[in-house]
Amino acid sequence: METLRIPINDWLTAFNAVLWHDSVLYIVMATGLLFTVWSGFCQYHALTHGVKIIRGDYDKADSPGAISHFQALSAALSATVGLGNIGGVAVAIALGGPGAVFWMWMVGLAGMALKTTEVTLSMLYRRTDKPDEPSGGPMWVADDGLARRSPRLQRVGRVLGVLFCITLLISTITGGNMFQAWNVGIVTEESFGVPQQVVGLVLAALVGAVILGGIKRIGAVAGALVPAMCFLYLAAALYVLAVHVADIPAMLRLIVASAFSPAEAAGAFVGGTSGAAFVWGMKRALFSSEAGQGTSPIAHCAAKTDEPVREGVVAGLEPFIDTLVVCTLTSLVVLASGAWCRDGEASLREPPAAVQIEPGCWDLSDTPLPEKHAQALAITGTAWRPGDAVFVLARYGAIDPATGGDLQRVNGVVVGAGDRLYVDWTPVGSPGAPLASAPALAGLDVYKDYVGAALTSHAFDRVAPGLGKWLVAVASWLFAVSTMISYAYYGEQGMVYMAGRRSIVPFKIVYCLSILLACAGWISTEAELDNLSSVGTGVMLWVNIPITLLFAGETMRAYRGYFARVRAARRR
Repeated sequence: METLRIPINDWLTAFNAVLWHDSVLYIVMATGLLFTVWSGFCQYHALTHGVKIIRGDYDKADSPGAISHFQALSAALSATVGLGNIGGVAVAIALGGPGAVFWMWMVGLAGMALKTTEVTLSMLYRRTDKPDEPSGGPMWVADDGLARRSPRLQRVGRVLGVLFCITLLISTITGGNMFQAWNVGIVTEESFGVPQQVVGLVLAALVGAVILGGIKRIGAVAGALVPAMCFLYLAAALYVLAVHVADIPAMLRLIVASAFSPAEAAGAFVGGTSGAAFVWGMKRALFSSEAGQGTSPIAHCAAKTDEPVREGVVAGLEPFIDTLVVCTLTSLVVLASGAWCRDGEASLREPPAAVQIEPGCWDLSDTPLPEKHAQALAITGTAWRPGDAVFVLARYGAIDPATGGDLQRVNGVVVGAGDRLYVDWTPVGSPGAPLASAPALAGLDVYKDYVGAALTSHAFDRVAPGLGKWLVAVASWLFAVSTMISYAYYGEQGMVYMAGRRSIVPFKIVYCLSILLACAGWISTEAELDNLSSVGTGVMLWVNIPITLLFAGETMRAYRGYFARVRAARRR
């Protein structure tokens, strides 16, 4: 398994370097700003008119569609308000520093315009020949939109539609499914000792039972889960912030300052440049809010309405709720608690010896651990366990472009039994990237590697011991299941477009099997987790953003026309 995992991770790293080139992030941000100005700041309409729509002020019983505006928003939010808000935010801060939060805010604001535009566009081209089973999404926009412009472009539209569906399936399986399942497996095993494989079996059974009922059952389940899980999670986050209310102004200043200047290394945080903050903030916010990906339009196209723009305005609320509310609260919990720059759980008695195992490649000797790591015991009540991921900080190799320094992690895994526990360290350096000298430890502190949602759980535990264990475990299950069932519907619609309704059952089987794969133990670090989920987000942006820009003029005409009618109705 290990020999297979490493080449796959290396390949994903190289692929993501292209997908997530800085220019791609600039283009996405610029597109959101373009739609913001072009629409006359549609964020305002989302926060005012959008609230009236989901309240039911404009509902019509005879409108085509399968679910209400609120259920459509809940179904879309159940996909966006997920473990990206718990685990993704923690990953962004752990790897990019506090400044990543600032860029998440910027993406959230621009994402409101992106969501409004892409959902409005898909609503303009949705198919309602079966009013109770409407279908829509960027694939139908490309297919029907280009055919309307010229019959000669019909084949091009079909190719674009299929290409989008292929990227949709990649995103569905990776970010919408495996990312969620992996995080739940990690949190559950960390908190309760339940093996990830068992968690995978339970998740697969639950998700399979819901997705067999189609969009109506998904909408009903999401409409019940989303408000409950948001209230539970936000109430706990507000409690933590109330405890640290005096630290909040300093945290906000740190976020803004770190967005434009390097963040110094502190505790478990190895330091980060403003560029790293920008990249990680953008990547995680785009993953969390799905702005520009083209997934949300598929859920919103099931809404009962005869006004395409109306549903687009409702969709604009998603990034606000997801990024500017939920992600911000998670960020402040991680920062105010000190979890991101925590001290080591224990100190080694002496530095491990560095052994050169081949030219340019060094390995640290297996290191005995203290019988207990006092800090973690006081916070979580959990002692060292075999299989725990740990790390020490060392200086080796060239300057790390992500941090602007030479301080890097040396990762390891706890092995052994009983009181005789050791760390088996991962070698550093390779023949392709040799190190001129052995890694020099920056200190004797050894840190437990809280990955993704586990770091958020640890942050809650630092404020109220035991809170994180239960809260994040319960929230992770609720958030993950809601996200996975919505993404199953997205993938299903992509399969219907490409292969017809006969492909739905085989897709659902593969979808559930991928849950088991995610919990099989072949993902072990934050970097591997990010590699996996970033592929799905990245490939969709590359296809959906050009489609949205191609038809943006048509979308904006519809948007302005709708609000002209709204203003005229008010004057009467």
